[in-house]
Amino acid sequence: MRPSPNPMPANAGPAALRTFFKILDRWGLGPAEGRVLLGGLAKTTYYRWRQHPENAELGLDTLERISYVLGIHKALRIIYADAAAADSWVSRPNTDPSFGGRPPLERLMGGQVADLYVTRQALDARRGVK
Repeated sequence: MRPSPNPMPANAGPAALRTFFKILDRWGLGPAEGRVLLGGLAKTTYYRWRQHPENAELGLDTLERISYVLGIHKALRIIYADAAAADSWVSRPNTDPSFGGRPPLERLMGGQVADLYVTRQALDARRGVK
């Protein structure tokens, strides 16, 4: 069983969703990638949440996925002093065995929570966090 990411308070949904969309923008990801990261979200729901995150009703799976993305972003900011290097990491080929020489984004586009977990775990290992 995988450990849970840092839990978010129930009312943290809108702020977490706004931050999630800002991270997507920083990483240069579009709606297709964002929908996969959110668990295969329907286009209409994705765009509605993007425009009005305060009205989104987020389930536990969605909150877990957002939490992993926020954790990945935070780990990258700790590892890389340069924001551009941190933000481009997901799109660059990676020698970590978890990614097999391919960009981490390819792993993340598998759409499973486990893909987010493995990516976060690889970054935490790089940081020396257990």
